[in-house]
Amino acid sequence: MKTSSLRTKFFVLIMIGVLLVGELLLAPQAALAQTSKPNILFVLVDDMDADTINRNPEKYAPNIKSLLIDQGVSFPNFFVNVSLCCPSRVNTLRGQYAHNSGILTNSRPDGGFRKTYAQGLEKETIATSLQANGYQTALIGKYLNGYPDTAPSDTYIPPGWTEWYSPMEKGKKKNKKYGNPYAQYNYTLNQNGKLVEYGDKPKDYGTDVYTSFAVDFIQRSAKDGKPFFVYLAPFNIHGPFTPAPRHEGLFPGVKAPRPDNFNEANVSTKPQFMQKLPRLNQTQIDKIDQKYRKRLRSLQSVDEAIGKLVDTLKANGQLDNTYIVLTSDNGFKQGIHRASTGKLTAYEEDIRLNLVVRGPGIPDGKKLPQQVGNIDFFPTFTDMAGVEPPAFVDGRSFLPLLKRTTPNLPKWRSAFLIEHKQDPKRDAALENQTKLVQDLSEPEDQLELEDLSELQSLQEGGQVPKLPTYQAIRTQDYTYVEYKTGAKELYNIKKDPYQLNNLASNADPALLKRLAKRLNKLRTCQADSCRAIEEQPFTS
Repeated sequence: MKTSSLRTKFFVLIMIGVLLVGELLLAPQAALAQTSKPNILFVLVDDMDADTINRNPEKYAPNIKSLLIDQGVSFPNFFVNVSLCCPSRVNTLRGQYAHNSGILTNSRPDGGFRKTYAQGLEKETIATSLQANGYQTALIGKYLNGYPDTAPSDTYIPPGWTEWYSPMEKGKKKNKKYGNPYAQYNYTLNQNGKLVEYGDKPKDYGTDVYTSFAVDFIQRSAKDGKPFFVYLAPFNIHGPFTPAPRHEGLFPGVKAPRPDNFNEANVSTKPQFMQKLPRLNQTQIDKIDQKYRKRLRSLQSVDEAIGKLVDTLKANGQLDNTYIVLTSDNGFKQGIHRASTGKLTAYEEDIRLNLVVRGPGIPDGKKLPQQVGNIDFFPTFTDMAGVEPPAFVDGRSFLPLLKRTTPNLPKWRSAFLIEHKQDPKRDAALENQTKLVQDLSEPEDQLELEDLSELQSLQEGGQVPKLPTYQAIRTQDYTYVEYKTGAKELYNIKKDPYQLNNLASNADPALLKRLAKRLNKLRTCQADSCRAIEEQPFTS
């Protein structure tokens, strides 16, 4: 009995010692985890208007709803400066309004990868700032329209990216066809300096491939113990709206939303270029419904990606230390104001998008009313990382809103600038749509790959307005637009959310003067002056 009692006591002492040693060994790791910089996962969907998710998130985006919207903060008043792919993505990478970056269109001479590269804009981006401060960075998916044409080589990788997985659009060899990544199959991917061709099998589906690279990068970064920044940019839900095979039969019979401005009955108060659009006929409406179903199906692989990424973060002990940010580069019209397709306008469907953020210290299921924009991502991400953004940045960090560290908000934006420059080359392509759609043997000489789906839509009888150059501002209550032609639009968003009644010709002259004055200041603002002008109180 005595021997047994001694053995028991000895065993208990050994176990206590093991536990103490274990705690001592784990203590440094816990301290390191607490002081580690947070990770950032940025998911930028292509051409996703807000209503695609908002109409029925539980049905059409269940993972985005349960894992992001319900467990994070949404910004119903998130806007893009230019509702077009390349300018919007440069807004994000540089934190600048388009009049400061100089990137206003998707192709030369006013935009695209070529101009971005020629101007040296890639030398200072969110990627270079984070990488210089210890972050592992990865761009996975879509970069800029026309990449990597005019770069030193077809395997060119911009500064700031630790790893790079982006498909080719145009290269140095003009007779070399790299495929069309918008179609999700038969594309060529630059994988860290090596060109890899993908085929037409289910395993080659673009968004699934990009997701697998993101998962692998997160796993390796977590193992290395280094903070990471993932910029995941699938081509969904951009045309041709190709779904993964497993999603092809979903949502039979679903129709595009029919808000009050769908196939608008009376456009007499709108500018001439909008009045020229006839009302949509039933055939055109049927096409819109078909494409809407394709867009929903295309969204499913993105929604699944969110689930896989959250699972990966959780399995690797990184979920509680990672900011996840989901948004889109621009909106998309589907029968709105008689336009069967397209973007570019200052109407809500093109500029007002979803933005959802979850992460450390962010409350669950909240909506914040403040105006935020895509020029704010750069300073927000650097704020998350504890890094000062460059002086040229026009945007502002919205992290204090997320963290609720500025509850009274003594200063915040009261107006956001919207810009668009007419692209004569693109307009010529639209006017000559039949020839271009039928003769795509040399599409790179005529238009960007992303325009092919819109041209196909026009060939099938669709219609879009021929949009002049414009600048606009969006306040909490109003959208005010000035076109190069002299036309103007003014909408009271609170009273007229579908922008049916253009008030420009009969509004209070004092109100028009205040809006015009604020717009005139913002259209030439730079850095600090942008923020100062935005913060000036605006009374309606």
